[in-house]
Amino acid sequence: MNYLQFNFKVKPAIPGTDILISDLADAGFESFEETPEGCKAWIPASDYDESVFETMPVWKNPEVSIGFETEMIAPRNWNAEWESSFEPVITHNCIIRAPFHTITGAYEYEIIILPQMSFGTGHHETTTLMVEKLLTLSLKGTDVLDMGCGTGVLAILAHKRGAGRVEAIDNNAHAVENTLENITLNKAEGILVHKGEVSALEGKVFHYIFANINRNVLLNGMNQFSKSLHSKGTLLLSGFFETDIPELLECCQTYGLSEANRMIKNGWALLEMTKDAVAN
Repeated sequence: MNYLQFNFKVKPAIPGTDILISDLADAGFESFEETPEGCKAWIPASDYDESVFETMPVWKNPEVSIGFETEMIAPRNWNAEWESSFEPVITHNCIIRAPFHTITGAYEYEIIILPQMSFGTGHHETTTLMVEKLLTLSLKGTDVLDMGCGTGVLAILAHKRGAGRVEAIDNNAHAVENTLENITLNKAEGILVHKGEVSALEGKVFHYIFANINRNVLLNGMNQFSKSLHSKGTLLLSGFFETDIPELLECCQTYGLSEANRMIKNGWALLEMTKDAVAN
C-alpha cells in the first residue's frame, strides 16, 4: 500500500502541533512523528481527500499557521522503522515494551505491544496518565471497556489486573487488527474486540469505561458513555488538554457525571468521573 507523507510546519509549534495531530487522527491519518517545526504524518494514498483540511478546527484557527509538503511513500517495513526508535515505557510496576526488547521479569505487569501504526504505545502523556490511573483501580471481576483502543494496551492491562469481561472498540480497522495481534502476544485471549463507533455501546453496561480519544469525540459520545456506565461505575477520560477541562466537565454534568479526580502531565489531562445516583 502506498502512503502519503506530510511534513507539517506549525506556528506556534506548541500547542499547535498537538492540536493538529488530534485533528489529523480524526481525519484518518494513521501515524505521526513530531519534529522541531511541527510533525510528519502518514495516510494511505487511497484514503486521502485534499478537502479534509477544510473540516479541521485547527485549520480555521487564526492564531495557528500551518504549511505542509507531501511525498509519496512506497510500501516499506514500518516495523523495522519503529524498532529503531521504540523504547520501553516504565510506569511504576508496569513496563510496556516491544517484542524485540529484552525480557526483564522485574515488573509485576509486562505488556508487549507490537509497535505498528496505532495509538497507545505508552509514550504519549495521555496513555501514561491512563496507565498510571488504571494501576490504582480495583478491577478484579469487573466489566471494562477500552473505547478507542488503538493498540489495546489499556484493555490488555485491565485483563492482566483481573478484570472479568473486557471489551475493546475502535473505529479504525488497522487499530482493531493491531489490538488483536497484541492480545495474542500477551496471551490475553478473552478480550472482545470490535470495530465501531460509540453507538456500538447501546445496550451495554460497564463498571469502568476508559476513553482516551480526543475532546470532540468525547463530547459527542458523553451521553452514551453515561448510559453505558454502571450506577457505581467510573469513567476515565483523556486525550485532551488541561485547557479543555471546563468544557468537558460542563458536558459531563449534563449527563449526570461528576468529577472524582484529575491528573495533569505536560499540559495533557485525565478526568476521573463517577455517575450520579439519579442519572439514567
